[in-house]
Parts: sequence; C-alpha cells; structure tokens
Amino acid sequence: MNFDTIAKRSHITGQIRSFFHTMQYLEVETPILSPSLIPESTIEVFETTFSSDFHNSHQLYLIPSPEVFMKKLIAMGSGHIFQITKSFRNSEQIGKNHNPEFTMLEWYTMNADYMDSIHITEKFLSSLITEDTPDWFRTPFIRKSVDELFKEILSIDLLKYQTKTLIFKQALNLGLGPDKNDSWEDIFNRIFLNFIEPKLPKDRPVIIYNYPKQIRCLAKEVKGTPWRERWELYVNGMELANCYSEETDSKKVQNILETEYVKKASSGGVIPDIDSNYNMIFNSDFPKCSGVALGVDRLIMLLTDSPDIEGVILFPFSDMVGGENGNRKKGDRKK
Repeated sequence: MNFDTIAKRSHITGQIRSFFHTMQYLEVETPILSPSLIPESTIEVFETTFSSDFHNSHQLYLIPSPEVFMKKLIAMGSGHIFQITKSFRNSEQIGKNHNPEFTMLEWYTMNADYMDSIHITEKFLSSLITEDTPDWFRTPFIRKSVDELFKEILSIDLLKYQTKTLIFKQALNLGLGPDKNDSWEDIFNRIFLNFIEPKLPKDRPVIIYNYPKQIRCLAKEVKGTPWRERWELYVNGMELANCYSEETDSKKVQNILETEYVKKASSGGVIPDIDSNYNMIFNSDFPKCSGVALGVDRLIMLLTDSPDIEGVILFPFSDMVGGENGNRKKGDRKK
C-alpha cells in the first residue's frame, strides 16, 4: 500500500463513520477476544490462551465477527448500532480477496427487516460515490432471488431439489462429483460457487436474496417457504456484504447454536466454547432488527479500483508468511 492509498482509506473510513453518525446509529467498540463464540460450521477460528500468575488460565478466541457482543448490546436496549472492527478467519486462502485479519463494518437497525436493510445499504454506498467511482459500483442494486438465479443460469427449480438425494443427482449431472458424505448445504455451495457466482452481473451491484433455509444461520425463515430472510451483496462479481432479518425466537436460536456446534465438533478444527445462556437474550424485549456485515478492505479495494486486497491494507499477511493460491473454500461468507 502506498501513502496515497493510505490517505484514501482514511478518508473512506471517515465517510463511513459520518454516514452512520448522521443516521443516528450509536458507534460501539466491542472486544476482539472472546471466551465464547456463536458456532459456525463453515468458519474456522483462531484460538489462544490467557495466562496469569494471579488468575486462572482461560481459553479465548479471536472473533470472526462482532455479532456475539453486538446482539448483547441490542438486548440491553442500545438501539441502532454500528462498529468498524478487526475480525479474524482461519484456514482460508491468502490472496486477492482474502486476509486472515480483516476490517469489518457491522450495523444493526431496529424495527427493520432484511428488505429495509437493502435501502439503507444503497443509501450508504451512494454516500461514498465520487466522480472517480467505477460505474459498476453505482446504485440502484440489481435484485435477484437465489431461486431466480438457479432458474435463469442452470434451468434448475430449487423448490424441486430440497432433498440431498435430488440435489446430489443434479450435482453429478453438472460434473461436480460430490462426495456421498456431503450435506445438502455442501452440494448447494459447490453448485453456487462454480456455476452461479461466476455469471453474476458485473455492471451494477447485485443483491442475492432468500437463501435456502437448509443453510442454517441466525436469519428468520420466510414463512411458508424453504427460504431465509437473508441477502448477500456482490459488486463486480465479489461478495461484499451479508444481511439477515435477525432470528429473535429463543428456541430457534438455541436449536441453530446446538446444531452448528455438533457440526463444528465433527470438523476436526478448533471447537469454540458457546455461551449456554446466549439464547436467553432473545426474550420478549429483544427488538425486531436486521444486521449487515460488510468487508471494509474489499469495499476500499472496490472504491479505489485496486486489483487485490493486499494493495489496500497495511502489512498484509502474505508479506509476512508468503501468499498462496487455491480454490475458494465452500461456504466462505462474511457473517
């Protein structure tokens, strides 16, 4: 990174803060070390140990996102909140779009759902546009449901492929050679990454919404359908942001946490502790809300038309340990 890019990054970070302050969001700063995490079977985390002559040792984890703490603040009555923070993901490639330590912008809007968050995100990105901004960054967003994309690109009606057996056969027909031990989610991700993502429009930002509910996450289900109230934002073919209508049902939250923990425990990676009382914050007082997580390094890469993420961060990991190439991990996502 040169000092011209450092100056641009500083200016953009200031613009981000200015937008959310103007929109009456409270800026917060939560820990990046946590004794427990929300388990996500598709994400590997960094583990460390707190040691002291005066206190017991404690296993700690670097956060993959600030979600675990921000939702606790919401339960305490914070209202609209945002933060810009460091986040960490292990066991991912190092290269054009990835760095194990990265900067995340995460915000939560009260009394809003995932569709409301589209409007806020469009307004936010529009506030960053200058005369030098590439045309493919400009709003309004193209909006496509996951089901629409599968029909348009592969002539596949996902409603007819809701069992592992059927989607497995479809993957075989596409020449992907899935493993019999792969889950429905694994096979879906493989199809999406190989056939859908490369063909996304690149002339304007694209919102992909209503992801299959078989991809378990803390997003509400779209009633009466096999989808969740979730979207992802792609700009110039690159994933930039992820959004949910946040699940606020305590029992459903606990079920997702337990299921993901079991999947995580069988993965062979670091198994972070979970807060056994975490689901209890989702009581009758927990407000309806929607959260968006956005990769700041990727945002700056796009705004400055930089060819890779290493050009917009100071001391990228590849400079310290050497870069590596390889296929993108299935299930790789922002939140």
